[in-house]
Amino acid sequence: MSLSRIRANAQTLTNELNWLQMVLDVRFKLYFNQDTSADTIYEIPTPDLSNDNSLFAEILKHYNVGVKERIVLLLAIVPHFRPQLMDVFFTKNLLYDRVYTEFGGIKGHNHNGFLATGETAAFVTGGNDLTNRALILNMFRPNHYFKKYNIIGLNRTTDLDPILSSPLSISDEFLHYFTTGTPYKPTFSSNFPASRISTNLNWEDLVLDDVVLEEIEEIISWLRYGKMIMTEWELGKKIKPGYRTLFYGPPGTGKSLTAALIGKNQDVDVYRIDLSQVVSKYIGETEKNMANIFDQAENKNWILFFDEADALFGKRTGVSDSKDRHANQEVAYLLQRIEDFPGVVILATNLKTNIDDAFARRFQSMIHFAMPPPELRSKLWKSVFSSIGLKLEAKIDLDDIAYKHEIAGGAIINVLRYAALMALKREKLEIKLHDIMTGIRREFAKEGKTMIL
Repeated sequence: MSLSRIRANAQTLTNELNWLQMVLDVRFKLYFNQDTSADTIYEIPTPDLSNDNSLFAEILKHYNVGVKERIVLLLAIVPHFRPQLMDVFFTKNLLYDRVYTEFGGIKGHNHNGFLATGETAAFVTGGNDLTNRALILNMFRPNHYFKKYNIIGLNRTTDLDPILSSPLSISDEFLHYFTTGTPYKPTFSSNFPASRISTNLNWEDLVLDDVVLEEIEEIISWLRYGKMIMTEWELGKKIKPGYRTLFYGPPGTGKSLTAALIGKNQDVDVYRIDLSQVVSKYIGETEKNMANIFDQAENKNWILFFDEADALFGKRTGVSDSKDRHANQEVAYLLQRIEDFPGVVILATNLKTNIDDAFARRFQSMIHFAMPPPELRSKLWKSVFSSIGLKLEAKIDLDDIAYKHEIAGGAIINVLRYAALMALKREKLEIKLHDIMTGIRREFAKEGKTMIL
């Protein structure tokens, strides 16, 4: 984003917050029966955005944000831009020597100012009007664009408190838009256990048999034509949204690389979620963290790639304790989110038999990434070793190596890494056969196999 665009956005936000300050001033004067020239906050003219090309203005115009929604959005934004504007809410009720209940609000863990809640939004937009409270509640329903497009929400932490007592929370995505003007790319954290994956390789580097390539092409076709099929052809009335597929096969056979290449081919971000890590590290938090991922991905056209899928979707022998029951609840929740997700979901596992049959039936396709046969292994060896600036020892026969040793593409790359390091250690720009054989032996040892010479 150019500096001039950042400045334009900052000026628009300044105008918006100045308007909010006037709104709050009138609301408090009306509430405490003080003199004011306005009979309602809606008499205060909103800033004109008709000729405003700032990002903030474009977003408001794109979603056709109304005056009430505009106030609520600004209440969620203000702690990040002008927190002192909210100090007026610390006004005390002298009768009870405490803040006014109807103002709502909370104090953050580190933030020293006033953080607005749904109660605050109801008070500012309508005072004690009960009809207005219903309208505020509707802003946080799933069909409202605030929720649907992950703009702002009520950060509810317990079911025991009233809904409107929850703090207003602007999503990291839209806060990022308003501050930088660039697309938001979330990074791995305990709240977002997913990492964006990419590759510098191209389709020609992916060595798979023709049947597998045809099945992969079906996924790409869905990315290209899925919206047309669902809307223009009206198949959305008969089939569930999105596309779900299972990649299964031994480690190193190209499952992750294929997911990354599909995203690269269609200019779509791919986010990898390692379910074995999510379930073990964040037990009890899986449902919450998965919700965060799906909420952000819902309208981004991301590809969600669930690795080690059998960690959560594996066959279960039964429910023996509360931990098993909780795990089953998480599976049921994730199943529902996957089935409702309008984008592409790829699940990967080493063994198809590990996946529960009832879940397997929900896939549109199941693609087997088998250990490559000798002819494909030969192509892999040549593709991997031809891409480096090191020459091969004269007695190296890659075809012979490929036919003698059953090894996947990922392992071949590990052999290349080892052989290249040994060449550098010798200070020679030549790959030795001995180093390749040692590299293969090391890869076999990882799997408990013995190399046959």
